[in-house]
Amino acid sequence: MPTITVENYLKQIRLDTDRAGAGAGALCPMGRLASAVGVTPGTATTMAKSMAAAGLVVYQPRGGVRLTRRGLTVADQMLRRHRLVELFLVEVLGMDWADVHDEAEELEHAVSEKVLARIDAKLGHPEADPHGSPIPRAGRPRRDPVFSDLASCPRGVGLEVARIVDHDAAFLRYLQRRGLVPGAAVTVCAEPAGGAVQVEVGGERVRLRGPAACRVQVRVPSETG
Repeated sequence: MPTITVENYLKQIRLDTDRAGAGAGALCPMGRLASAVGVTPGTATTMAKSMAAAGLVVYQPRGGVRLTRRGLTVADQMLRRHRLVELFLVEVLGMDWADVHDEAEELEHAVSEKVLARIDAKLGHPEADPHGSPIPRAGRPRRDPVFSDLASCPRGVGLEVARIVDHDAAFLRYLQRRGLVPGAAVTVCAEPAGGAVQVEVGGERVRLRGPAACRVQVRVPSETG
């Protein structure tokens, strides 16, 4: 069985390629991987070589790493655990969605498959976590939906917030106060100066800087059916 450290590396590689929209077979640069797990590039490279020897990743010097089929299976198992635990903490224990990421980071390695299956059943086999991220299904390959984001989607079109690609507690609380949560109806208005995006949600206008708008993913009307 992979160690907790290895599980964390594999999960971060999967998340990196998700955010880049490049697919599970794309390379994750070593610098980004090192930053994501909080180590030096040299430490990350040493771990990458070890995981490659174990058949979990393919390591390309000066290029990065990509998951093998085995590595992808482990990474998706960890994402399934993490996201189900997050949803359980919100829906059953009543925790704020801004606070559950760090708690799930600790619990995802401790919960047994038996308990996880009960959590999944208790929640009604959900498709997404509190932030809108898809929950991989046990025994099935994961196929993530493709969303637009508020920085690049059409102006003046009715949209629905689908996913928040950020776990910063302050950012999540800000979005919650402004009503920019998964399921909310939103329309992008004219872009103010400076590259920020102005959106209308709940009858009010909200201004988001470009990088923040990129972390709010939306469904266009043709994607909601």
